[in-house]
Amino acid sequence: MLKDTFKGYFYLGTALDSDQIFGKDHRSLHILKQHFNSITAENEMKWSNIQEKQGEFNFQSADRFVALGEENNMFIAGHALIWHNQTPDWIFQDESGKLRNRETVLKYMRDHIFTVVDRYKGRVHGWDVVNEAIDDNGQLRNSKWLKIIGDDYIQKAFEYAHEADPDAELYYNDYSLVNSVKRDGVVRLIRKLQLKNIRLHGVGMQGHWSLDYPQTLEDIETSILAFSKLDTAVMITELDVSVLPYPDDQHGADISRSFEFKKEYNPYPHDLPQSIQERLASRYAEFFKTFYKHRDKISRVTIWGIHDGQSWLNDWPIKGRTNYPLLFDREYKKKPAFYAVIKSVS
Repeated sequence: MLKDTFKGYFYLGTALDSDQIFGKDHRSLHILKQHFNSITAENEMKWSNIQEKQGEFNFQSADRFVALGEENNMFIAGHALIWHNQTPDWIFQDESGKLRNRETVLKYMRDHIFTVVDRYKGRVHGWDVVNEAIDDNGQLRNSKWLKIIGDDYIQKAFEYAHEADPDAELYYNDYSLVNSVKRDGVVRLIRKLQLKNIRLHGVGMQGHWSLDYPQTLEDIETSILAFSKLDTAVMITELDVSVLPYPDDQHGADISRSFEFKKEYNPYPHDLPQSIQERLASRYAEFFKTFYKHRDKISRVTIWGIHDGQSWLNDWPIKGRTNYPLLFDREYKKKPAFYAVIKSVS
């Protein structure tokens, strides 16, 4: 079992979609209970899912997600309170389209965080409080949160989350943190928050990687060490390994990016060649050997989905592709990458 391989070192988690949360995907739930001891909701706890319309909260999916974690004695990670995507327009602009003022948006932020975090107080163990606030240039992303509230919106989000549940772990989560410029930007952000005595427990390094990105394992190690030196836990979040070619040299995970479908970008529409299966397995083994090497600094590794058919990478950055980035295939069978992860610590 995957989770037993890393027992005593770090949690081994996965992300769940709505069919899995509500038990419609029974085969995934069997895999979940056997191999994982931590869960993250892929979309069900994001603002647009919980409060799409102002003041109308829908907790049906989130409630079931948390209950599922409790039923199976799992570490439950909440994802994500503040993000520039999947956030309703009403927060930032009135009915006429005019941008709201700082005080109003801060109130909406506070009300949402308090309502959500307080509901699961003592039940959700850690929250991705702010997601993807740093751009690839290492500067604050020019989001509506920043434009309207100012650069202290991140501080406010962490303050509100801590007030709502003083015992919950609070995280900053972002992609491309193996890139030096962006990594340094996040380090500056964390230090700034720490100087203000803002409660922050960990940094989530999104592992949206591929067969040839990051170029070296040292890039991963450098980032793990950089964040651990801030006296914060390090988590590898959203781990998946794309086997498909990218249409440009920008890897990352910016969901707004999209490209036209072309056959050359979908080379394996029916099955994955054995040679690529072996490369994928080798890649996963390299990554987990690195995680194990730094197990004293890493608290959780979360794979972004259970089986290939569930993965968001089938539609990003090109819709309609067939990707194979996870440890179980579309038939719920263990891939060579699964066994490579098991063997990575032996």
